[in-house]
Amino acid sequence: MNALTHKLSVFVLLLLALPGCDVADKRVSPATQPSSPRPPSTVPARPPDSGGPSEKRVGPPPVAPVGIGNLRFEAIHWGKERGLGQNGGYIAARDRTSGKEIWTLKIYDIAYDPALESDVQDVFIQSMSRIGGDKLQVIDEKDRRYIVDPQARSVTQQK
Repeated sequence: MNALTHKLSVFVLLLLALPGCDVADKRVSPATQPSSPRPPSTVPARPPDSGGPSEKRVGPPPVAPVGIGNLRFEAIHWGKERGLGQNGGYIAARDRTSGKEIWTLKIYDIAYDPALESDVQDVFIQSMSRIGGDKLQVIDEKDRRYIVDPQARSVTQQK
């Protein structure tokens, strides 16, 4: 008997040992049924198209900020919450000393199909790094690479 079969056998035996549980026909006796309905989920429901993370898609992992000169660049994941029109694809430039946001820049567009849920179409920034001394490389979840020139506030997609 392999380890998986053994674990499965132990699980079935434990189920059979539960009072009022009949594994064969998957019934629970009235004595073990809850007297009131299950409490509501602890995960708050979000209004449709609120721009925040949904229960269907886990939010993206955090992206480490990158410093260039006196600016710190951060990925903006939930742009819709800020009125930016899309989730993902934006960065914020902040003053390294004060933390004050100086400007934002759209790195790429997301074309949302209205026939699909918007949260499954979001494309988030996966990583950022400093390259060439004064440029920022941004990589999205689709592994597309972009070079940002902070001085010119311009974006070029790498081929």
